[in-house]
Amino acid sequence: MLWTSCFLQATLDYLEGQVHLITSFANSTKIVIGFACLLKLRKNNFSTVEARTRHYDWEVNYEYKSPDCYKKLAITINGRTPGPTILAQQGDTIIVKLQNNLLTENVAIHWHGIRQIGTPWSDGTGGFTQCPIQPGEKLIYKFVVDRAGTYTYHGHYGMQREAGLYGTIIVLLPNGVSEPFSYDYDRNIILNDWYHKSSDEQATGLSSIPFVFVGEPQSLLINGKGKYNCSLLTTPGACNATNPQCSPHVLTVVPGKTYRLRIGSLTALSALSFEIEGHDITVVEADGSYVEPFVVRNLYIYSGETYSVLVKANQDPSRNYWITINVVSRKPATPTGLAIFNYYPNHPQKPPPTVPTTGPLWNDTTSRLAQSIALKARQGFIDTPPLTSDRAIVLLNTQNKIDGYYKWALNNLSLTFPTTPYLIALKENLTDAFDQNPPPDGYDFASYDIYRVAKNVNATSSNRIYRLRFNSTVDIILQNANTMTVNNSETHPWHLHGHEFWVLGYGMGKYNMSSDGKKYNLVNPIMKNTVPLHPYGWTALRFQANNPGVWAFHCHVESHFYMGMAVVFEEGIEKVGNLPSSIMGCGETKSYNRPRP
Repeated sequence: MLWTSCFLQATLDYLEGQVHLITSFANSTKIVIGFACLLKLRKNNFSTVEARTRHYDWEVNYEYKSPDCYKKLAITINGRTPGPTILAQQGDTIIVKLQNNLLTENVAIHWHGIRQIGTPWSDGTGGFTQCPIQPGEKLIYKFVVDRAGTYTYHGHYGMQREAGLYGTIIVLLPNGVSEPFSYDYDRNIILNDWYHKSSDEQATGLSSIPFVFVGEPQSLLINGKGKYNCSLLTTPGACNATNPQCSPHVLTVVPGKTYRLRIGSLTALSALSFEIEGHDITVVEADGSYVEPFVVRNLYIYSGETYSVLVKANQDPSRNYWITINVVSRKPATPTGLAIFNYYPNHPQKPPPTVPTTGPLWNDTTSRLAQSIALKARQGFIDTPPLTSDRAIVLLNTQNKIDGYYKWALNNLSLTFPTTPYLIALKENLTDAFDQNPPPDGYDFASYDIYRVAKNVNATSSNRIYRLRFNSTVDIILQNANTMTVNNSETHPWHLHGHEFWVLGYGMGKYNMSSDGKKYNLVNPIMKNTVPLHPYGWTALRFQANNPGVWAFHCHVESHFYMGMAVVFEEGIEKVGNLPSSIMGCGETKSYNRPRP
């Protein structure tokens, strides 16, 4: 019966055009089956494959694509955007041989949520942990996926993520280990926003006087598919509404079955609300950690976050339903992103008979904050945090100017990358590669008014880093404030490389050093790698500095990070092994040997 059901589901995958073929070996027989079916077999322990090394050969190119019907250059991996899904089992070693075929651009890929224990040079952060891969060059990334869960990967050089360089990583549990929830099939959904201007043009605007912001995206994509209104364009031939590349994504389901949807967001700007018309969704995983289940109608998801939700196909099976994503936290100027929740055997392209929802109110911060607070570690899977920390760093998030250029800053310092990556400079003792003075652990708490435009908006460029005592416990308090626009404070999703952190609490207004720490959740806080900082609010995190290396901590909004909204943590650099010469060749390491792999 299982194989029959698998065959049906694999057939449905094929019909909706979303088949991902994966090769597995069982009893020395090569079997090629559909993605969803493989996960079903894994779940029932049909696979006998132990931890193994999984090889990927990727070529990065610019190609013309039309994900929302508008034809433009996109960065692809092996001709695809989103790129290929990495499917592995906990404990596997991943080897990606990356060939940069971009004719005029460097490239680097970050493995978002993978902690890179023992391999900090494979974190894929250009300017932090490696020299970027030059045009025509190759680099081999090699790392172990040590935790099961849902993760992503994306470009981490310039603003290449928003040009299409992104994808999903799924890490399955070891054989014989079960999830604490039940489902029939496992599906992957990746969300993105899409611009018609190139990332280079946007970066130039951000770096110019007068300042030119990237603006709101033209489309929202679900699994790389969206729909732009071609009638808005005056250029003939640039947009083709009948192009199959922009036909809506179809998620075909069997009535009565329960589906695990692994949802990841890699938007360049937008916070999103995800909804399946008429269906409740139960949140069960966040950033690889099990969540005490709770039910919602719409899921708020911020750039860099991943969730697993369960949805049962229990509605009227005679029709299809809309899957919708809508912009929140910014006044929407982007149409709703649409996909089809297709009940088999209805035609997959049959549109639902209803009008798609426009989602919740875009400026309902209270609702978004409530969902953030609702995320708790699942009973039986709680990793209790240390009750106290050794160090607390408060980071005031502000919009500023430096020599007339718009920037984002933390405690009045806007990060600029040194020409020699931090990991190399520290390990090779290149002390003149960056400013050795420490950045501040706080700001002027007493006098700074977070609700007004600062009297002095000028900041300072800096490449200083935070040096953390190895194995110490560190608290980070993110404090939001008004931007340089009156009555405006933006949402910032913050991502920490190389770690997970405990989310101890959220609040509105200015963080109170004497009282708010007493309200921390030290009983069952969720562990994540990406977390939102809400408008005019604060978010408190705790992590252990126990992973030797150099790690970025930054806003995951592409333009904000580009404009300096990041800090750098170093911990246990003396414990890092010998660096591979392949990550060198820039800055003060130009003379170092960097052979091709």
